[in-house]
Amino acid sequence: MNYWPLLGIAVVVIGFVLRFNPVIVVVIAGLASGLLAGKPIGDLLALLGESFVSNRALLLFALTLPAIGVLERAGLREHVHAWILRMRGMTLARLLIGYLGLRQLLSMVGLTNVAGHAQTVRPLLAPMSEAAAEKSLGQVDAATRERILAMDAATDNVGLFFGEDVFVAIGAVLLIQGFYAQNGIILEPLQIALWALPTAVAAFLIHATRILLFQRALERRRTDA
Repeated sequence: MNYWPLLGIAVVVIGFVLRFNPVIVVVIAGLASGLLAGKPIGDLLALLGESFVSNRALLLFALTLPAIGVLERAGLREHVHAWILRMRGMTLARLLIGYLGLRQLLSMVGLTNVAGHAQTVRPLLAPMSEAAAEKSLGQVDAATRERILAMDAATDNVGLFFGEDVFVAIGAVLLIQGFYAQNGIILEPLQIALWALPTAVAAFLIHATRILLFQRALERRRTDA
C-alpha cells in the first residue's frame, strides 16, 4: 500500500498551524496527495474543476461574506446592539429561545442557508445577545462574553441540526433512507421526516431549558460577585 498520499494531511495541518490561507492550503494538499498517488496533473485539475462545479452552493458564501463585511463596517453590529437595548422586556433567554425556534422552523422547510454562523450569528445574534445580557447583568467581562458567544453558536447548531431532518429533501434524510434500503427496509422520506419531528421538539425543549439555566447562572454569578 502506498502511504505517500497521506502527506496531504500533514500539509493541511502545517498550513492551518501557520495560519496560511485555508483555500490555498487545501488545494495544495489535494494536489500533493494526487501527485504522490501517481495521478497526472491534468486529471487532478479536471477533478478540482468538477468538484468546484458540483459545489456551486459555496458561491453563496463567497458572495455573502463581503456584503456582511460592508454592513459591519457601516455599523450593523452597533445598530442592532442599540436596538436591543431599547426593547423592553427583552432578555438573553427570550432572544436565544426565539432564535432557536426560528432557526428550527426555517430548517424544517429547507431554508438551511437563510441563517448561520457567518451570515447571522456573528453580525446579528452576537451583538444582540451582548446587549440583552447587559440589560440584566450590566457590563459583562471578557469571560462572560465568550460564554454568551458560545451559547449563540450552540443555539444555531441545535436549531439547524434537529430542524433539517424534518425536511424530506435534505441530504441527511436521503442518507437514512439509503441505509435502510441497503438492509432491506423500505421507507419513504416523508416517514423519516415525520419521525424526526418528535426529536426536533425534544431538542427545542432541552436547549431552551439550557438557555434559561444559563441566564440564571449568569445572574447568580453577578449577585454573588
